[in-house]
Amino acid sequence: MSAPTKRSSLGDVLRTSLPAAIDLSSQTIAWLIEAIFIGMISAAAFAGVGISLQIILLTFTVILTFVVGASVIILNYLGANDEWGANHVLAQALIIGTVLSFLISIFWYFGGSQLMMLIGEDEPAAREYGIQYLKTVSWCGPLINLNFIALGIMRMAGDTLTTMKINLFANVLHVSLSPIFIFGWVVIPRMEATGAAIAVSIAHSLAFFITFWHLRNRKSILFLSFREFTTPNMKTVKKLFSLGTPTTVEQLVWAMGQLVLSFYAGQISILVLATHTAYVRIQSVLTMAFQGFGLASMALVGKSLGAQEDQKAIAAGGAARNVALGFAIIFAILLIVFKQPLLELFTTEPEVIVMGMASMLILAVIQIPKAINAVLSGNLRGSGDLQWLMYVSMFSVILFEFVGAYYTSFVLNMSLAGLWIVQGADETLRTALNYWRFKRGEWKIRDILGDRLPLRNPLKNKGKEKE
Repeated sequence: MSAPTKRSSLGDVLRTSLPAAIDLSSQTIAWLIEAIFIGMISAAAFAGVGISLQIILLTFTVILTFVVGASVIILNYLGANDEWGANHVLAQALIIGTVLSFLISIFWYFGGSQLMMLIGEDEPAAREYGIQYLKTVSWCGPLINLNFIALGIMRMAGDTLTTMKINLFANVLHVSLSPIFIFGWVVIPRMEATGAAIAVSIAHSLAFFITFWHLRNRKSILFLSFREFTTPNMKTVKKLFSLGTPTTVEQLVWAMGQLVLSFYAGQISILVLATHTAYVRIQSVLTMAFQGFGLASMALVGKSLGAQEDQKAIAAGGAARNVALGFAIIFAILLIVFKQPLLELFTTEPEVIVMGMASMLILAVIQIPKAINAVLSGNLRGSGDLQWLMYVSMFSVILFEFVGAYYTSFVLNMSLAGLWIVQGADETLRTALNYWRFKRGEWKIRDILGDRLPLRNPLKNKGKEKE
C-alpha cells in the first residue's frame, strides 16, 4: 500500500469521524444537562423524566432498523456513483419513517400512562412527571422522529459535517431553552417537566425543517426527490427491513444486557448502583465519540466496496481503527488523571466518589477495546455483515452480562469491579472476533445487492430526474 493511499485514508477518516464524534457527543451532553436541571426540581422528577427518556430512546432503537438498512445500500450506490439509486433509497426510507413517526407519537401519548405504571405506587409524583414529559414531547413526535431518521441516514452516508451543524444547533437551543421553560423566566411560567419537554420539542422540530431544507436544496450529498417520496417501492422496502432488522436486534440485546448490569448493581447495594450509574454516564459520552469513528469507517468502507475498491476499504478500516485507538488512549489517561473531578460532576456523595475512584482504572482500560470494536463494527456494517454482528452481540451478552457478571459479582464478591471487568472481557472478545471477520474479506453486501447494483435510474436517458 502506498504512502499517499495511507495519508488519504487517514485524512478521510478524520474529516468524517471528528464531526460525527462531536455531533453524537453533543446529543448525550444535552440530555445530561437537561437531567441536571430536572434533578433540581426533585428526585421524583428526575426518576419520572428519566424513565420517559428511556422509552423515547427505546423507540429510536426500533427506528434504527430503517436508518441502518437504508445507509448500507446508499453507501454502495454512492461508491458506484449512482446518485439516483442513493436518493431513491433515502426517499423510500423516509416514506416508512413518516408512517412510523406518527404511530410512535400516538404510542407515546396514549401508551405513556400505562408504561409509567412501571414506577411503583409509592412514587406517584414520579409517574406524573414522566407522563407530562412523554405526552408533551409526543405532540412534536412526528417531526422529532423523522428528523432522527433523516439525520441518521445522512450521518451514516458520510455527510457528518452537515449533521454536526444541525445537531449542534438543536442541542445548544435545547440546553438554552431548558432552564427558561423548566424554572420560568419573565412572562414564561415555571413548567418543570412539561417545560423540559417543550424545550426539546422546539429545538428538534426546528432542526427538522433545517434538515429537510438541506435535503431539498442539494446542500447534502443526498437529495430528497418528492417524486420518489410519493412512489413506494416494495422491493426496496423489503431490502430495508432485511438489512436493518439484525441491527435493531443487536441494539435491543445490548440494551437488555445493560439493564441486567444495572439490576445486578442494585442487588449488591444502592452505593454500588449509584457508582455504576456514574460510570455509565461517563461511558455514554465516550461511546458517542467512538461511534463517530465507527460511522466514519462504515461510510468509507461501504463507499469503497461500492466502487469495487476492496484494498481501499481495508485501508480505510485500518486507518479508522488507528485513529480510534489513539483517542482511546488519550481518554483513558484523562479518566485516570481527572477521576475525582469527573465523578464529582455526577454526584456529591463521598462514598460514591471513593468507590468510583477505586475502580476507575478498569473503566479507563476498557476504552481501548471499546473504541477499536466500535470501528470494527462500523467496518462490518459498511460491508453488509449485519447478521454476524447480531449473533456476536447475542452470544457475548448472554456469556458476559447475564452469566459472567452474576458470577463475578455474587459468587466471587467482586462488586462494582466485577461488573466492569466483565464488560472489558466482553469488548475484548468482540474486538477479536470482529477483527478476524473483517480480515477474511467476505463482503456480504455483494451477496445482498449482487456484483452489479440494481435500481438504475430509469430516467437516465430521458432527461433530468423529476424533483
